[in-house]
Amino acid sequence: MIDSLFIVIILLIVLAAGFSAYKTRAIEQAYPNIGELTDIGGYRLNAVHLPRPATADLPALVFIHGASGNLRDQFEAFAAPLSGRAEMLFVDRPGHGYSERGPAENAVPSGQADAVAKLMDKRGIKSAIIVGHSFGGAIAAAFGMRHPEKTKGLLFLAPATHPWPGGIDWYYTLAALPVLGWLFTQILVIPLGLRRVESGTLSIFRPNERPADYIMKTAPELVLRPQTFRNNAIDVVNLFAYVSAHAPRYSEIKAPTVIITGDSDDIVLEELHSRGLARDIPGAELVTIRNLGHKPDYVTTDVAIAAMERLAGQPRDLQVLAAQAEIRISDLGSEVSTRQPSSQAMTTS
Repeated sequence: MIDSLFIVIILLIVLAAGFSAYKTRAIEQAYPNIGELTDIGGYRLNAVHLPRPATADLPALVFIHGASGNLRDQFEAFAAPLSGRAEMLFVDRPGHGYSERGPAENAVPSGQADAVAKLMDKRGIKSAIIVGHSFGGAIAAAFGMRHPEKTKGLLFLAPATHPWPGGIDWYYTLAALPVLGWLFTQILVIPLGLRRVESGTLSIFRPNERPADYIMKTAPELVLRPQTFRNNAIDVVNLFAYVSAHAPRYSEIKAPTVIITGDSDDIVLEELHSRGLARDIPGAELVTIRNLGHKPDYVTTDVAIAAMERLAGQPRDLQVLAAQAEIRISDLGSEVSTRQPSSQAMTTS
């Protein structure tokens, strides 16, 4: 009886692992690499590099995506509206998208910041405005501290940069474990995760509307591939200790800094992270937008681009632009409320 049960368990594990392998290939076929892999010293980072156009009026821009993401997220938000204005580098962080993981130090933001700096050297980018969204904010802060000569400015979008109360979601903790984590990511992440892509992407935009084509354009399913999910989980698990140790050093950052955040962000609390950055980085400007969630890169793209212009030395009143964005968000919210009954309102995850 025990032998039969053991055989059934092994068979189920093999079938589940086979399904995950099949879906991994299907996900990669649906969302092929749009970037180029570059060796930066024993491993390769993937990125989309748009060379400096003749019409450029901004310095180079380097975009760093958040947890569970890939370079397509920032590429879809900014490549078109900034076309012809700057050299741009959209990076798959180490172990995400189509980038290789690299050495052990890439499991923390400082290592990933160094990886981005090496990629900039390979691409001939001497300095840039570094744009970090969410988890990418911790990497942007590390970049500003470790590579000041390469930092023209820092733009933080809904950043995760400071210690927070409470823990993290259970599946990150489980996926990061040495043996059980491997089994979990190989067997269960894809079948469970595919069912949550829709609700998960809606939640990161809440209370704002998610673009209807967001999933198709940004390929969030790439993070469900077993090794990528495990890398993502290790990043998230390591973040608390890292920011606890390094947040007190943010005063070392000397680059011009703008922080854009929403007061309705349920993913990364603005009162801890964004206000903390504004307090800790000398001269940083905090732009808080009412009724904005976790995606200022999509919902208030114009304000983010104005912040890049401001960091480049162009005169921009970001507070006025933020107030205009609040009116626009309010108007959009009113339109949504007239289209759907209140009983269909989404709940937080």
